[in-house]
Amino acid sequence: MEYIVAKKTTDKAINIDNILFNCRDILRAARNSGSFFEKRDMMLTLVFLRFIGEKYEDGVEKLRQTLIEKGLDPDDENIRAAFFDDATFTDGTYNLQKEARWSTIINTPAPSLNVALDTALHSIATNSPQLKGCFIEGTFTTRNLAPNDIKKLVDEVNKISHKAFGTEKDLIGRVYEYFLKEFAVNATKEEGEFYTPHDVVQLIASMIEPYEGTLYDPACGSGGMFIQSAELVKSRQGDISRINIYGQEKDAATYRLAKMNLALRGLSHNLGDTNDSSFTHDLHKGLYFDYIMANPPFNLKGWYNDNLKNDARWADYETPPESNANYAWILHMLSHLKANDGVAGFLLANGALNDSDTLEIRKKLIQNDKVEAIIVLPRELFITTDISVTLWILNQNKRGGKYHGRNLRNREHEILFMDLRQWTENAVKNENKKKVQLSTEQISKAAEIYHKWQSEGTDGANYAVPELYRSVGIAEIEAKGWTLTPSKYIEFVDHDLKIDYEKEMARIQNEMKEIIKQEKLSQQMLENAFKGIGYGIE
Repeated sequence: MEYIVAKKTTDKAINIDNILFNCRDILRAARNSGSFFEKRDMMLTLVFLRFIGEKYEDGVEKLRQTLIEKGLDPDDENIRAAFFDDATFTDGTYNLQKEARWSTIINTPAPSLNVALDTALHSIATNSPQLKGCFIEGTFTTRNLAPNDIKKLVDEVNKISHKAFGTEKDLIGRVYEYFLKEFAVNATKEEGEFYTPHDVVQLIASMIEPYEGTLYDPACGSGGMFIQSAELVKSRQGDISRINIYGQEKDAATYRLAKMNLALRGLSHNLGDTNDSSFTHDLHKGLYFDYIMANPPFNLKGWYNDNLKNDARWADYETPPESNANYAWILHMLSHLKANDGVAGFLLANGALNDSDTLEIRKKLIQNDKVEAIIVLPRELFITTDISVTLWILNQNKRGGKYHGRNLRNREHEILFMDLRQWTENAVKNENKKKVQLSTEQISKAAEIYHKWQSEGTDGANYAVPELYRSVGIAEIEAKGWTLTPSKYIEFVDHDLKIDYEKEMARIQNEMKEIIKQEKLSQQMLENAFKGIGYGIE
């Protein structure tokens, strides 16, 4: 999210960052504030209470205005009893009991704040079934921060307001990303905590276009895939209520964050009753989805147990290797795709393109025409790793027909390969880990290449641009040993043939002259220094 359009907007971002930094400082200095992860959970829970409280207040105010417009007095005792005591909101706003409202929390005396905060969490979890399991019982009383510390923290969070800092989308995203990214920097992909940047999620969403129907993520993290998909739908004037979200997350803390994150956006969801592994305890077994978006842990070890040996998910293929879950994720997602028209877009490490121990599975996936596109992404897109990763697109329907208003051609036994590794010119500023991001224009261009390839009127046999993309038939893929590495198929130009050698040698000559000059100068300075102390160098 960028706040660079105008000075006023930039100032807002700086102020937000200052508030969040202050919160971190307070927690860092406070006694008994727990581990980094506990600090993060406490902070995000506070932010959640602030946001959901403000959303409730906005909902009540909107209801008041609606009643006034209809000629009713919202302060009338009977009207209040009919509309406010058991208010129902249609925009995803949760009806909060008095003890759970931010107005109650902010006016609570400092010595009672820890208890008041846990009381609020209990009330929300009890009265809002979708938020059950979002919170750890006794989050604040267990830590029991000193009255002065918890008061300073609550007062700081109180400064974060949609009214002061902008739209709900921007503010929620800005605050949540601050803490989630800080956490991601201190974690590894295998620890189950991994932040997927917005631009990468937007690329996947722009490709598969999950505008309506069911959307599933088997390793949903903090819910980023769902949120970005919803934002894409809203940007196209779509109705997010037409998207039904299903997900699963193994890590308990991340599971809670996902539920909070989705609740704040007013997105209804089914993440199962608890956190659990999608491999050993599939919480959505027997369900099939229109779309799947995922960024599962790369090269995950320790996923397998003997109960999975004859699992139905890989009955038609082979059991994925115990040492690496990449193809277990692929087959798991394939098992949840609707048989006739399901589409999946997900990220994997590049090694999955040509692993020797998964050759037979990969071969059968290609022969069964499940793989539609392979897109290699630039390095340094992610916070926790600088490796290049691949976006896979699986499609259950490559036969053609109508799709989102487009007429699609028959693409059976074709795969589109794209190589975006050269798209590195859009550098990220003021970021410790992530160095590159995809621009809006680049995302649109990649989606356009893919959608044009799918469309009627395109000649798949000749659909290619050197060093960028190429459509390839199954016969060529078989001839090259069933590898899915784009560089095996996309033409690369020998740029050395286009070099102006006279110009290039002149440049190198001038550079060498300067280097030699500086070297001689350094040598002379060293000799003079030794002469000055009476030790000449011959």
